[in-house]
Amino acid sequence: MKNLITGIHHVTALAGEPQQNLDFYTGILGLRMVKKTVNFDAPEVYHFYYGNELGEPGSIMTFFPYEGIQQGRPGKGMLNVTTFSVPDTSREFWENRLKQYNVSTKPVEERFEGESVLYFEDPDGLGLELVFNSKDDRPGFSYGNIPEEHAIKGFYSVEIWQERHERTAALLTEVMDHQLIAEKGNRFRFAATDKPGNYIDIVSMPNSQRGLGGGGTVHHIAFNTADVQTQAKVRENLLRSGLQPTPVVDRQYFESIYFREPGGVLFEVATAQPGFAIDEEPQKLGEKLMLPAQYEAKRDLIEKAVKPVQLNPQKFK
Repeated sequence: MKNLITGIHHVTALAGEPQQNLDFYTGILGLRMVKKTVNFDAPEVYHFYYGNELGEPGSIMTFFPYEGIQQGRPGKGMLNVTTFSVPDTSREFWENRLKQYNVSTKPVEERFEGESVLYFEDPDGLGLELVFNSKDDRPGFSYGNIPEEHAIKGFYSVEIWQERHERTAALLTEVMDHQLIAEKGNRFRFAATDKPGNYIDIVSMPNSQRGLGGGGTVHHIAFNTADVQTQAKVRENLLRSGLQPTPVVDRQYFESIYFREPGGVLFEVATAQPGFAIDEEPQKLGEKLMLPAQYEAKRDLIEKAVKPVQLNPQKFK
């Protein structure tokens, strides 16, 4: 029987100044902006989607940039680190690039076998890593401002801190099609599909303070499911297990349900379809401000409410 959930769909975080966020992710990290739209629940705020060339599930990092947002705090009950996958031959390139743009890093450390990990933070303090590895066969962005042989391929993993790992682990393995595939010390790795882009690391951190939402923190993680039919089955399974998923919400580029896992992290299950090319040509993704139908009549007001931003990837060649 095929999994209803196949891995990670996207990770969504909270940021501050929108141009700074855009410059960091498209300029310094070289991700593609695959969609520029607004928060459907607060249309005066942007919603930026960054990803690989086609904006595929497992590559999509998204942000709500609120100017003047209060700083959050990492800790228990939160997804604290998002890890991107790059080739194992790219370590020198990325160490030099981050240094060039004054991005502070921690010394590279080995995690599991074949994983060299470089930790850094974005301008809002969001925890990020690059993992240098040889097992990711996804292509990088072929015409971005990072040489293709060094380009980010998408996510590798995410790191969730919990008081104890058992309750979240039980949800992942008993309800959400994941398996325990590795463990080391207080780190437990799960995956629905054992490939880069899908790893969920739960780290037991009983002595950590609880996290607080705000700028520089992750708002939620979304898991990928094929379509609305498989999503409906996932929702049934969640209800049967005593969780309280929301009704299905239309997010234009996917359908979503949301719920809190036992440790407090907001989980989403999002459909792979219809994707980001339903309102823009694939080669033009992210170039214009795209609005859902319900906001199109208010475009003038929305465009005045959001601060103008500009893609400047060539500035970071």
